[in-house]
Amino acid sequence: MPHQCQKCSAQLSAPWIFCPTCGTMVQHEPITPHEAERPPVKHVFSGLLFGLIVTPMCLIVGGMLCCTILGAVLGVPVIVAGILAPLIGPMVGIGEPRGNCPWCGTELNDIVNSPAFECHVCNGKVLLQNSRFVKA
Repeated sequence: MPHQCQKCSAQLSAPWIFCPTCGTMVQHEPITPHEAERPPVKHVFSGLLFGLIVTPMCLIVGGMLCCTILGAVLGVPVIVAGILAPLIGPMVGIGEPRGNCPWCGTELNDIVNSPAFECHVCNGKVLLQNSRFVKA
């Protein structure tokens, strides 16, 4: 989003802190939390245990099915599922507590199962008690 320097009227892009023409400090509008970009996914290894358990089972069963006549029909898809299983668990967040922030209502999940953490939107302290999120 282009800006204009207040001193020399030069057109500026958003990342400039100082005007490249005259050196005046550029004032940017503060970003509100609703306009801000969502934070990246935290704790991406949450469902990795699911993948590590399912992968050997799928590979063994798929390998055994490939030795039969059903190999191409059933064995190969089971082997592919076994290869992709370590990725599916973290993407889905299997077995992790989910709920809404008691402060702002944002959907949360506590992937590391820590007893207390901060909401990524409102920075309110949240406690995990009996698989429910409560105010700290």
